[in-house]
Amino acid sequence: MATSLVRRAANLTRFASSSSSASIIPRRGFAGAADHHGPPKVNCWTEPMNPAQWKEEHFVIVSLSGWGLLIFGSYKFFTRGKKNEEEKLVEAAQ
Repeated sequence: MATSLVRRAANLTRFASSSSSASIIPRRGFAGAADHHGPPKVNCWTEPMNPAQWKEEHFVIVSLSGWGLLIFGSYKFFTRGKKNEEEKLVEAAQ
């Protein structure tokens, strides 16, 4: 029992002294995040027919714009012939 207490005390003093010297060593942090692996990504207007090489932000913008255009175009196509009866009456009165 006494030996385990001595070991714990020795470990605590070792960790306390090593942590103070470890704080002096600079850390890289997120410095390695910009390393590229694979082919470089390009803007969507430089390679318009190859979405696999586009930057992620450009791919998202083009995809969302395409979906919005598809949904709005479908809405306009399917609701173009439906007018309110009141509008027809106003047009006939003029």
